[in-house]
This record gives sequence, structure tokens and C-alpha cells, in this order.
Amino acid sequence: MALASIQENETTTSQPVNQVQASVSNQGFTVGQSWGALRKAWKGYRIAKVQNDDTKMTDYATKIRKIQGELNIAISSFPNLGIS
Repeated sequence: MALASIQENETTTSQPVNQVQASVSNQGFTVGQSWGALRKAWKGYRIAKVQNDDTKMTDYATKIRKIQGELNIAISSFPNLGIS
């Protein structure tokens, strides 16, 4: 029963899978992979912030902004690092 409902939901998505994957970054990653990378970059940024590691924070902030641009979502600013 649960499998049938999952299969039903998969066939009723608003966009076919190939169209979603067609809207990937120019690096060849899927949208899902990009969101996963963004999530991990934010986690790394938060850890670096707790450790007061400005170098790592800057690296993660740069990655976050790059991925956000590829996903066409609002790009974060990091005024504490001078990145806006």
C-alpha cells in the first residue's frame, strides 16, 4: 500500500524528471545535488564560525554564494567577512 502511494506521487509531479535535471548548474550537477552541497556548505560555515576560523568561513561563504547563484536563489551576504 505504501509503495503504491509513493509511485503515485512520483508520477504526479509538476515537472517530469528530465526537465528538472535539465535546469542544473553549468557544472553538471542536478538541482538536488546542488541543494545538498548548499546544505553542507552552510553546516561547514556554522562550524567554522563556532571555531572562529575566518579562513574557512570565507571559503564556505564563497561556496555558498556560488551555489546560490547556480540555483538562482537569493545570494547571502556575509558582512562580518566583508563579503556582500
